[in-house]
Amino acid sequence: MTKLKDKRREKTSVASEIDRLEERRARCQDNLGRAEYRSRRETLSDKDRQDLEDEMTIINERVLKLDKELQTLRGENRRNMLLSVALLVISALFYYVFFVNEEDS
Repeated sequence: MTKLKDKRREKTSVASEIDRLEERRARCQDNLGRAEYRSRRETLSDKDRQDLEDEMTIINERVLKLDKELQTLRGENRRNMLLSVALLVISALFYYVFFVNEEDS
């Protein structure tokens, strides 16, 4: 199952993976907000309150994990962008050296 997910992720771009993770993070934040609201507004038994706090802890851990993944993907995206810019500059330099200089000769 995990190999299938890894293969699927290999086929997606870094930007679409970032978007997907940001959406998941937003959903987790919404769920966390609802749980916090529920803990403040409702009178809960001790067991229900403990269950809600456990749920909030799990959601917080998911958010932290997603933040780490997003940070890694953004670094990879930044590196890809720098590589693209470097290739563009090298291509422009070769174009100038081989085509523009030939016309001047």
